[in-house]
Parts: sequence; C-alpha cells; structure tokens
Amino acid sequence: MKQLHLRIGLIVWVLTVGFSVPAVAQQQDDAAIRQVQVLQAAAWNQHDARAYANLFAEDGDAVNVVGWWWRGRPEIERKIREGFEFVFAQSTLTITDVDVRFLSPSMAVAHVSWTMMGAKTPPNMPETRVGIQLQILTKQDTGWLIASFQNTNSVTVPPFPKGPPLPATCYHCLASSQVAPPSKLSGSGHWPIHN
Repeated sequence: MKQLHLRIGLIVWVLTVGFSVPAVAQQQDDAAIRQVQVLQAAAWNQHDARAYANLFAEDGDAVNVVGWWWRGRPEIERKIREGFEFVFAQSTLTITDVDVRFLSPSMAVAHVSWTMMGAKTPPNMPETRVGIQLQILTKQDTGWLIASFQNTNSVTVPPFPKGPPLPATCYHCLASSQVAPPSKLSGSGHWPIHN
C-alpha cells in the first residue's frame, strides 16, 4: 500500500510540475515583453534613437502613424533620430496598456496603447496624441525583440452612421466585391445581382 501511495504521489508531482513549467515560462515571457514596452518609453523619453532601435530585431521593420515603412534596425534608428531632431524633440511617450498574446513559445503579438505629449506635428500631418501599436515579437538569444511594428493614431469618432438598409441586390454585389460600373446599373437604379 505504501508503494501505491508513493506512485500516486509521484504521478501527481509529475503532472503538477509538467503543467506548471509552461505556465511559469509564459508568465516570465509576458513580463519580459512588458519590459520591452517600459524600455520603449524610456528610450523615447531620453530621445535615444539607438536604444529605441535596439528593441527591434536586426531585420525588424516599423510602420509609423503616417504609413512610412522602415526596414531593418539601422533605418529605424536613422529615422527615429531624424524625428528626435525637431518633431519629437520635446515629446514624452507614455505606455498606457499592454495586451500580450502568444502565437508560439517564441512568438507573440502585443497591442500597446500609448499617449504622447509635446510633439510638433507639421500642419499636413495628423497630430500624434493617442494611439496603439501592433507588435510582433520574437524570442531571441538576447531576449524578446520586435520583429514587426505598426503604429496607428487613435481618433475619437462617432459611431457608424445608421440609415436605411441597402436594397437586397446591393448586398450580393458588396459581399462578392463584384461591384458593377455605373453604366451597368439596372433600370431600377440598383446594382444588378452577379451570379
């Protein structure tokens, strides 16, 4: 009987340890990804383009809030440095929320909400105040690095407008993305149904 209790105890211990190790590892990885965001704000607020770029993988890429696409750590550093020369020289970045979801043990997606004060936005560009970043991060020998980064300004907008429903024939056209040119309108003034 004593051996049975010993075996049951060993099985319970193996199951407990076996299931808790991945959970603990994921908690540590989650904390490490959140630390990347702390370092992002610190590098930005110190206007340190090199420290900011070093948060990216060597071949990482970034798309900023106006859609400029920078490829590779050297270009990211150069463009951030140019931004710090005037537009972002007095800016302060605050990370307000981080949501992490793991795609695999070595890949995660993070949605990073932020606010910014002090940016000198040129008249032809949207003002940078509140936004969200979509980051794909990969676990490397040196830790978690940003592989891909998309930054988006957030704007306060009213809810989608409400109105009369489209005629039934329009739904099929829109759903199939086969919108006919205006010359093909049926006599009823509605888009024809495509089969």
